[in-house]
Amino acid sequence: MPPTPKTGAGAAANPLTGPETMTGSGAILRSLELLGIKDVFGLPGGAIIPFYDELMSSTAIRHILVRHEQGAGHAAEGYASSSNKVGVAIATSGPGATNLVTAIADAYMDSVPLLAITGQVFSTLMGTDAFQEADIVGITMPITKHSFLVKRAEDIPATIAAAHLIASTGRPGPVLVDITKDAQQGEMVFTWPPKIDLPGYRPITKAHGKQIQAAAQLLAEAKKPVLYVGGGVIRAQASAELKVLAEASGAPVVTTLMARGAFPDSHPQHLGMPGMHGTVPAVLSLQQADLIISLGARFDDRVTGKVSLFAPLAKIVHVDVDPAEISKIRNADVPIVGDAKDVIADLTAALAEVTGGTAPDIADWWTNLNDLRERYPLGYSKPSDGLLAPQYVIQRIGELTGPEGIYAAGVGQHQMWSAQFIKYERPNAWLNSGGAGTMGYSVPAAMGAKVAEPDRVVWAIDGDGCFQMTNQELATCVINNIPIKVAIINNSSLGMVRQWQTMFYDGRHSFTDLNTGHETAMVPDFVKLADAYGALGIRVRTEEEVDAAIKLALETNDRPVVIDFIVSRDAMVWPMVPQGLSNSSVQYAKDHAPAWEEE
Repeated sequence: MPPTPKTGAGAAANPLTGPETMTGSGAILRSLELLGIKDVFGLPGGAIIPFYDELMSSTAIRHILVRHEQGAGHAAEGYASSSNKVGVAIATSGPGATNLVTAIADAYMDSVPLLAITGQVFSTLMGTDAFQEADIVGITMPITKHSFLVKRAEDIPATIAAAHLIASTGRPGPVLVDITKDAQQGEMVFTWPPKIDLPGYRPITKAHGKQIQAAAQLLAEAKKPVLYVGGGVIRAQASAELKVLAEASGAPVVTTLMARGAFPDSHPQHLGMPGMHGTVPAVLSLQQADLIISLGARFDDRVTGKVSLFAPLAKIVHVDVDPAEISKIRNADVPIVGDAKDVIADLTAALAEVTGGTAPDIADWWTNLNDLRERYPLGYSKPSDGLLAPQYVIQRIGELTGPEGIYAAGVGQHQMWSAQFIKYERPNAWLNSGGAGTMGYSVPAAMGAKVAEPDRVVWAIDGDGCFQMTNQELATCVINNIPIKVAIINNSSLGMVRQWQTMFYDGRHSFTDLNTGHETAMVPDFVKLADAYGALGIRVRTEEEVDAAIKLALETNDRPVVIDFIVSRDAMVWPMVPQGLSNSSVQYAKDHAPAWEEE
């Protein structure tokens, strides 16, 4: 048997239940209850009605009716990413199922434990192009850890239990269970726990001792080490172990977009985020390093830049629970397959043996890095058009809310500013679509996070483009008393695309104006839209109004709040590494770096 998940109830943790005759739909519900699922997000349709008929009677599971299936998927992601539990999304067949595909792909890229349950047409109709039929198992096969098709009621408990196990163990990810309508309606004898048979699924969590020793030796000898921390550290709940290793080694730490909060921003060893929009010290530390210890990271192109020019002097220790990631992009000198929590603890112990408990002497390295910190601090310029600086708005949201809040960003400029200008002191505080870059993620993800963590303040920091893709979930929030705060960073455009057009296409802003902001038609009017949904709508145009609006939002907990921050469309995300170039070409600010080159 594969290992039981670290969090959430696994099948093995539940008491035996004796035989009981019930429908397949009843078996879905009972299985979810026994797995410890408390909240699900979904939208019913013809092929999933039998299950919804059962779900209506449940007192153990709260169902939240979304307004679009994509919202259900992202809400389940936000639920999972903020709480380390498995998120559950439910949809009907055909278009209901295909509307989940974007969220499933998003969860796959970012290793989010997601269980997607879809209804399917009667098994006798499959393959006939029946009404609302789609081969969702085939469609999702490349973007799930596994996809199941269930045609018999008696197979439901084992399949649901297996799906939950696969989603939450090893490298977490989405699993889809597609259940035909006749399987839901059929009768079966339910017992628990079911026998789970998963040939070949044996996630490795404990690393090989010799590899740990080799990594510890390299770390003890390195003069310019860097701990390159990815989202896997957060998924493994290994932040405490990471802090111990960092302090024992004295090495600088960089946290990727997916790992923000895995290591406290306030810690003196933290250099910030690496990559295309990373801090200059973080980017250049990797370029100059003689040893990179990659912990739960995958050498994504947004981190490495031109990979053949990335970290040219560095030996690589690559730690990942997924063996497929090891040496996929950058060859590992010491490959280590294992769970980050266990591996980091073992590496710390091995380092102490090698060094006798004395941190390696890397004072010269820190002199260099501290010089970079002093010369290239993270900052921004005030817009020349007199409008609000979006960076200021986002920074004040973080400062007034504090580290115990949860911040879910959309995708684009506001996402990068949120990663840069909010200080993250704990894991699970920062939610975003990193790998897929899914516009529309923010509002439903914030909704899911607020359901999972009702006592925390939850912000959706969104763009005026992203917000228009999933803002209908404000209705879900109002009806279900989920009082999230939404900050729309309204630059009246598809901001990141506009930035690239400015930099690389001679300022030809082709089809990126959205007419939502300053001196435009303001369609839609976001304050009126908020009011129509029953939320509190606020518009902010000046710096003097920023704090009062944020404080009002923080004080308002009887309904969602939407703040329309009218910001400058000319603000850009800096630093920036041009796509396709070496990270050594990092541009600190406009006209402050090597000349741009296109490749």
